[in-house]
Amino acid sequence: MRLADFGSILLWVIFPYAMMLSFIFGTIVRFVWFRAGITAVSSEMLEKRKLMIGSLVFHVGIILAFFGHVLGILIPKSWTEFFGISNEMYHLFGSLMMGTGAGLLALAGMMILTYRRFTNARVFVTSSWTDLVVDVALLITIILGLASTLSGPLFPKFDYRETLSVWARQLFYLSPNWHLMSGVPVIYKLHVICGFLIFGFFPYTRLVHALTLPWQYIFRRYIVYRRKPKAD
Repeated sequence: MRLADFGSILLWVIFPYAMMLSFIFGTIVRFVWFRAGITAVSSEMLEKRKLMIGSLVFHVGIILAFFGHVLGILIPKSWTEFFGISNEMYHLFGSLMMGTGAGLLALAGMMILTYRRFTNARVFVTSSWTDLVVDVALLITIILGLASTLSGPLFPKFDYRETLSVWARQLFYLSPNWHLMSGVPVIYKLHVICGFLIFGFFPYTRLVHALTLPWQYIFRRYIVYRRKPKAD
């Protein structure tokens, strides 16, 4: 086996599954033995305005980007062609317009949050090293994703739906063809690698709070508030 082939297998077969296993087992360990530590650890009392704006914009953008990635990976090219959606129309409206919009929102929100964390002395001092690393990692990953979307016209012969998306779906079939990634532009590869790194270290950071849902608020009894009667 050539050294280049071994490196490709390491990156596009072993590495993704290692990050997936880290996510699964790390999440189980965190929820079973360290559940009390699952919290967003809000710093709202230290600075509120930038936090509210940045958090709202970031969450809207990242949620849209997440579902855009899911649809782009899980929906094969043959399905959209069956419904009469041409490849050019898909890339124009789905990838370029919606993807760029979601990416810009996520980038703007993340820039505000990162600036706040590194320039506000009180917020910076109360941040852990994982908070700082996560902020920078998310910022880099979003920039790479946005750059990948906008650089599409620079690679007219490259179609991620016939290479990268197929490889990503094959990961779920436990038979990824690493050869499909050989012709993928470097900017896309870096985005994929950074995304998997965040995915793998997700359970060990405060990002894990995104997996918790306040189900208790749905089933708890109503809280009745009574006004205190005025004294005579």
